[in-house]
Amino acid sequence: MIGVERNHHMYGKLTEVTSEKNVMVDEHLRNHTYTKLGGKADFLVTPETYEEVQAIVKLANQEKIAFTLLGNGSNLIVKDGGIRGIVMNLKKLCSMWREEEKMIAQSGAKIIDVSRQALQESLHGLEFACGIPGSVGGALYMNAGAYGGEVKDVLESAKVVTREGKLLSLPASALDLHYRTSNIPDKGYIVLEATFSLQKRDAADIKAVMDDLTYKRESKQPLEYPSCGSVFKRPPGYFAGKLIQDSNLQGKQIGGAQVSTKHAGFIVNKNNATATEYIDLIRFVQSTVKEKFGVNLEREVRIIGEDPK
Repeated sequence: MIGVERNHHMYGKLTEVTSEKNVMVDEHLRNHTYTKLGGKADFLVTPETYEEVQAIVKLANQEKIAFTLLGNGSNLIVKDGGIRGIVMNLKKLCSMWREEEKMIAQSGAKIIDVSRQALQESLHGLEFACGIPGSVGGALYMNAGAYGGEVKDVLESAKVVTREGKLLSLPASALDLHYRTSNIPDKGYIVLEATFSLQKRDAADIKAVMDDLTYKRESKQPLEYPSCGSVFKRPPGYFAGKLIQDSNLQGKQIGGAQVSTKHAGFIVNKNNATATEYIDLIRFVQSTVKEKFGVNLEREVRIIGEDPK
């Protein structure tokens, strides 16, 4: 943790650029992740405008204090030691609207909600996202996808803030979107807004596709327990879940973390797991699959933060 004097100083600075209700001190991050894991943030800040985002980034630079962006925590594990400095969550930037055949959504909106709004507007193209729990910003960050569709298929442009606090409008091509990756982390961009280019279609047809994908998701995925979603990327020529299943790892448990018995590609927080237990189980799965099949399972989920002391 940062010192008391520094803590007081930073709290004062942060509340100069955003409301006091948007600044939390020593906040448990397990309250802000889908896995229900994670230690404390020194400061958790939830800005309400693009200008506040820019001001907070500039403040972190001026004060030389660590800065971390947290999405809605659906594809993320925060270590038990928490995160030092400023953690920013954009959940209050969650508006979305239609402009002709485009859906525009702020970073903190859930991509699943944008897909539902597109359905209401009879706009086709986001059906694949109807079961993805992440935020719009997170979806761009990792080029999220499911059931044959992905963000890069429909993204037209994005508004981002740079590491220096500058606001940019970028075409989708500038984000270098590939399978579960983008250049957003390397560039240090903070996504504020995304424009999706869609097509008019009969709402009943769109709904039929979304209903089918929802059924597939709910029948196959372990939604009854906290998890980070699909843990591993699909290795070329294989399916991660099948490799894990064929390694007899379904049901394998370390502490409160378990390889799902419903879908081997998921690790669930079955019984008050710690982040350390969850991460240890991920590594055990990776080493076992490598030993049995010679295949390297690459994590799709991000791991951030500090180890407990």
